[in-house]
Amino acid sequence: MRNLTLLTDLYQLTMMNGYLENGKEKDVAVFDLFFRRNGIITYSVVAGLEQAVDYILNLRFEEEDIEYLRSLSLFSEKFLESLKNFRFTGDVYAVPEGTVVFPEEPILTVKAPLCEAQLLETALLNIVNHQTLIATKAAKVTYAAKGDSVMEFGLRRAQGPDAGIYGARAAVIGGCGSTSDVLAGKQFGIPVSGTHAHSWVMNFPSEYEAFEAYAKCYPDACLLLVDTYDTLHSGVPNAIKVFDKLRAAGHEPKGIRLDSGDLAYLSKRAREMLDAAGYPDAIICASGDLDEYLITSLKNQGAKIDLWGVGTKLITSADMPALGGVYKLSALYPKEGGEIPKIKLSDNSDKITNPGFKQIYRIYDNKTGKAEADLIALREEKIDESEPLTIFHPKETWKKTTFTDFTARPLSVKVIENGKLIGRLPSLGEIEAYAAREKETFWDEYKRLDNPHVYKVDLSKKLFDIKNELISEIRGKNG
Repeated sequence: MRNLTLLTDLYQLTMMNGYLENGKEKDVAVFDLFFRRNGIITYSVVAGLEQAVDYILNLRFEEEDIEYLRSLSLFSEKFLESLKNFRFTGDVYAVPEGTVVFPEEPILTVKAPLCEAQLLETALLNIVNHQTLIATKAAKVTYAAKGDSVMEFGLRRAQGPDAGIYGARAAVIGGCGSTSDVLAGKQFGIPVSGTHAHSWVMNFPSEYEAFEAYAKCYPDACLLLVDTYDTLHSGVPNAIKVFDKLRAAGHEPKGIRLDSGDLAYLSKRAREMLDAAGYPDAIICASGDLDEYLITSLKNQGAKIDLWGVGTKLITSADMPALGGVYKLSALYPKEGGEIPKIKLSDNSDKITNPGFKQIYRIYDNKTGKAEADLIALREEKIDESEPLTIFHPKETWKKTTFTDFTARPLSVKVIENGKLIGRLPSLGEIEAYAAREKETFWDEYKRLDNPHVYKVDLSKKLFDIKNELISEIRGKNG
């Protein structure tokens, strides 16, 4: 694991120095990492926790780091000396990777001495924002594919090596079945996939000879790219000729790939040609600037595509290149004792934060097993499933829903205690399986691409009252 301790904004370090100078370094703070509502992402699939935990557990300032900070002439020697033995000693609570979450819900909560908690902000946002964004995009792409397999093909268009590697990991959490990224395959045990490029075909005297050479190299994994010259007049016919030779030698072809043109029309005609030639099981793979909307359109047009290779628009989350997650102080425990809930106010009501040390409860209907609502509550609050539960909209408070036969599942669990990892983190395969089950607990109305139904995310009465008391108190003092 690389030492990412200096992967931070300068103001985190200047604040840490300032806290030390003002005697606040022993205060314990609670920070929440969450994302705000926007017009594109209405839900997200959590990803990046494993890398976030690795970062936290490996925090340390090397001698050369301290010398670099000294060269900036910003920090006291007292502060620089304190960095020599710096380690994270606090607690971290997190929603498991693969969980579906909604705006304002704490994905990750840090409770630690103020300097430690402050330092984590930038790197945690960098790690969790990126992977959660790509996992969410992948969830939408795979939802559009309606059970077809999706390959992540974005490495060459990713924003640098790390974005490609960790984007591939996140894409698998979101539902992709494989990646073209060999390093990600090695690092995370992800199945790798791919065929050949147009350049392979162009490097041989003819398309047929190129296909024949490829089939000789990979007789049991022969999937041919058929659109280099003319898909229907040469590509598919030449592929069929090569498939006939493979079958005669005791091998079965995998199929063909389309990378350009009218994919709906071409796939339907190619399917007819393959079936007529005796290859009904040969798959048709499609690639070429695909996203969830184009996949939906192609399926609505009856495209005969079995496997989707999605690259640029997945790995860059092209329609929304940043999740917009934030990391906000929600409570303070001064060394003198007691708890002080904290709130950030704004003229924009969506930017007013929720105070206190919190938990998220997911409410499931026991008859259907489906998720019906989330309740953000103070962590000490417990829900009695034997009693009816009434929740209300945090802004339009007249909107209420009562649950009687339900299960309330706490989402946030402690993963680090006193600076030590609790238990073990799940493997990527376990996260992938969990994420698939998790998505199935939501009605399609919440997952549809256009005008999805708004999922209920409400505040407990106790949290709602504390929030409004703080708003009134702060506005009274500063009005």
